[in-house]
Amino acid sequence: MPVRPSRRTVLAAGLAWPLAAACSSAGGDAPRGATRITFWSALRGSQQVVDAFNRSQNRIHVVFQQIPSGDQGGYAKLSNAVRAGNAPDIATIEYPQVPGFAIDGVARDITDLVSERLRAKLLPQALRLTTFAGRVFTVPLDVEPMVLHYRTDLFARHGSGPPRTWDEFTAVARKVRDDRRRLVAFATDGATQFAAVSWQAGAQWFDTAGGAWNVSLADAATRRVAGYWQGLIDEGLVFANGVQGRQGDAQIGQGLVLARLSGAWDAGAQMKARPGQKGQWAIAPLPQWDPADPAVGTHGGSTFAVTRDSAHPEAAMEFIEWQVSHPDALRARLSSGTSSQYPAAPDLVEVGRKAFDRRYYGGQDVYRLFEAEAAKIRDGWTWGPRMSATQRVLQDGFARASAGQGTLLEAVRDAQRATMPDLIALGLATTEHSS
Repeated sequence: MPVRPSRRTVLAAGLAWPLAAACSSAGGDAPRGATRITFWSALRGSQQVVDAFNRSQNRIHVVFQQIPSGDQGGYAKLSNAVRAGNAPDIATIEYPQVPGFAIDGVARDITDLVSERLRAKLLPQALRLTTFAGRVFTVPLDVEPMVLHYRTDLFARHGSGPPRTWDEFTAVARKVRDDRRRLVAFATDGATQFAAVSWQAGAQWFDTAGGAWNVSLADAATRRVAGYWQGLIDEGLVFANGVQGRQGDAQIGQGLVLARLSGAWDAGAQMKARPGQKGQWAIAPLPQWDPADPAVGTHGGSTFAVTRDSAHPEAAMEFIEWQVSHPDALRARLSSGTSSQYPAAPDLVEVGRKAFDRRYYGGQDVYRLFEAEAAKIRDGWTWGPRMSATQRVLQDGFARASAGQGTLLEAVRDAQRATMPDLIALGLATTEHSS
């Protein structure tokens, strides 16, 4: 195998080394002569997708293993498997973790394996989120534009419609506030939500221009976003707490928040989690900073990596391409339950649209909305090499700010300061921009 530029070279540092290869795991009843590949994922419906692919042909046989989600140990399991030399051929990686797994040598450089046919099938903004210095490391499955989920009944009670701008959002927050309710909760455990709104405002936390990782978490756009939300918190217009646990669930379930800022995927999650609120919710575009130049960031979404241990990268890529672009793959995934996943392949949008039960949202065609919002995803965003660590520091700062111990801007600056040693420890060339 020829030596390629290493991941650290491609991602702005280090020397080159050859990609390692190892035998993929065995298991399952493969047709005689079929190439056997293994696939690890925490995504619901993956077993159905694998079964459908295996039925569709007899040259490649995929063996599937369900693993925990990344924040519940799935990423640690993958990293340990790579160190032990027995990683799967294919693994699911969320967008913010792609650069780290590329630098660590878990995700193979698949630039030469991504066909022009597949590139043409994918939303360009989605593929660029997995491309660094012109090299592709994973293939997008879905891309989730951030939207506004809101309670139509509670908005109507106050004579309000969904806000079109962030100034209108503030006005609505003042209008609907009472002794119990707030418009929304600022998610102290939601670094990715904060990132999405900063992304929308024009922030560029990381880039790889000039052969280095350039870090600017506290850029002007992010300072604007931090100041905006700090003002809402200081005025008592929003809750400020974690949204991924019981408190957040109770606020939604009891109608204490009138809206949520989340990705398109959350429409299906809401249907499954709170069937009793059927007919009470709708979805609107995210409020804009500049309506003349509309933009959004993304919140959520998964990609597929071919690992460095894969002995059959071409077969792995064939399955990945089928999984992200074939209508039968999406139909199989949707057969596992309610989903509002927005495909990274625009040709599959109609498949998701037809499968989605609109009755929960009062007949609203949410996929048409998602399609319009996906076109607004601001291009050029890059996630950092150690986003899990960056997010933890950021969220710790948010929690302190919610208790009156500091500000959101201080949390952002602390996250930048904490990020730099991690990048230097990786041997990456870095620059830091702060103010």
